[in-house]
Amino acid sequence: MNPFNVNFLQNESAVFITGTDTGIGKTYVSCALLKALRSSGRTVQGMKPVASGCAWVEGMWQNEDAVALQKAAASNQPYALINPFALPLATAPQVAAAKSGTVLALPPMLEAFHALSATAETVLVEGVGGWMAPLSDTLDQADLVKALNIPVLLVVGLRLGCINHARLSALAIEASGCRLLGWIGNSIEPDFDTEGEYFAALQRVMPSPCVGVLAYGNDL
Repeated sequence: MNPFNVNFLQNESAVFITGTDTGIGKTYVSCALLKALRSSGRTVQGMKPVASGCAWVEGMWQNEDAVALQKAAASNQPYALINPFALPLATAPQVAAAKSGTVLALPPMLEAFHALSATAETVLVEGVGGWMAPLSDTLDQADLVKALNIPVLLVVGLRLGCINHARLSALAIEASGCRLLGWIGNSIEPDFDTEGEYFAALQRVMPSPCVGVLAYGNDL
């Protein structure tokens, strides 16, 4: 059974998925949302505008997270639309781009987004790392979100310290002029906060609502 009630997305044609850090389950949550939206009868697309850490597959660089989004959406669109900038090196995008001689720019991302939007009722756009991780030395994720004119959904990796990371991320999103739609908790440690007291404390101090929680090891 899918854990998400996706009613909070019913009025949104697209959402940007960011996180409190890297490795806290943005792709995992994005895939769960895509599957839940499909189960509710909506047509969807997943997108990863910039991805570092790619393998050479079928004559092109491909990223496993972008491929997971493509599969979760059951998309038949070209991979290049799902992931316009596929960078081979598994490191920060601005470093990976420099190593491959790639100039990261908004126009290809916007063109791919609009092409995908024409084929779906909802597009989920997954960012890189945490919210403040830049796409390049001159391009922040906030720049992309504002150009797309879509709200932000924050994935919070539930572990010790996440209250600080979640609050800082929420403040940074709102300070950048972007709209924070809400946050999703992702249980990334098996025995953390079994009584739920830490999670309840997080809920009390966040400036936006919790719209879903994924239990540890949930089978999507």
